[in-house]
Amino acid sequence: MARVLLVDDHPVVRTGLRAVIDAHEGITVVGEAATGEEAIALASHLQPDVVLCDLRLGEGLDGVATTAALRAAAFAPAVLILTTFDRDAEILSAMEAGAAGYLLKEVPPETIIEAIRTAANGGMYLPGELATRVVRGIRKPVPRLTERELDVLKLLATGASNQEIARSLFVTEATIKSHLTHIFRKLEVDSRSRAVHIAQETGLISSH
Repeated sequence: MARVLLVDDHPVVRTGLRAVIDAHEGITVVGEAATGEEAIALASHLQPDVVLCDLRLGEGLDGVATTAALRAAAFAPAVLILTTFDRDAEILSAMEAGAAGYLLKEVPPETIIEAIRTAANGGMYLPGELATRVVRGIRKPVPRLTERELDVLKLLATGASNQEIARSLFVTEATIKSHLTHIFRKLEVDSRSRAVHIAQETGLISSH
């Protein structure tokens, strides 16, 4: 019997997942958590075989940090990420943290059950397209930007000018131009719009 801990900050999602799992033999939900911190504490007590965890958990630890903490624990359950976010950077971060799989919430219930069974047996579950993207991401890692460069990119995505970005970050326009030069080089682009597009596509900044 595969024992599963559900981790999602939305009660209705947990209820839906529990219903899906309860409809199948050989798998049982042993607990539910709304936060990463709660998941770690419950997992220590319940020692589930698989933790089905959302990527975004509101305040506190996110799914990646929760995964890393669970995998570092003595009991180390398998962790499956179930989320609506499918940007490359987030998928790679989850896998690097030790996740046994990454699923989008739009998948059929049967896929979730198959993933749980695979993870419970020590396997890795990644749907074809996501597996391809993980391999591609490993071969060509997402560029590493500094916190300040990310701040500049986020403001750039709003359509702000160099002057407006400089004012928001309390630095000179020359400093912003220097940051943009570094950003363009790291992202291998030659325009502001292309930099924003690549940053959103790879998950460096949000597209919302």
